[in-house]
Amino acid sequence: MKLLLDENLSDRIIHSILDLYPHSEHVKTLGMTNTDDAVIWEYAKANNFAIVSKDSDFHQRSLLYGYPPKFIYLRISNSPTSNIIQILRDNFDTIIQFKNSKKESILLLM
Repeated sequence: MKLLLDENLSDRIIHSILDLYPHSEHVKTLGMTNTDDAVIWEYAKANNFAIVSKDSDFHQRSLLYGYPPKFIYLRISNSPTSNIIQILRDNFDTIIQFKNSKKESILLLM
């Protein structure tokens, strides 16, 4: 599963998860910093990414439009990058099941 990390997450996360989530990207490396959420949504949809964010706007968009793209909602307060990396690594099996689900559009991780 390819993840697209929103700008509210550190771009340093990518290097620590590529072994599990090959071809994942951060919006910063794609030149999409300060880009409207609708543009990021369409990019993720067109390029088969699941969006990972702490942003409730993507949550609302997912409820409104469904998927694709799938949305992984990190419901965590300010947290060190190492904790976010650990959450994504520890939940790999859950994230893959989510990817394969035909019914679910939002995955909530805490």
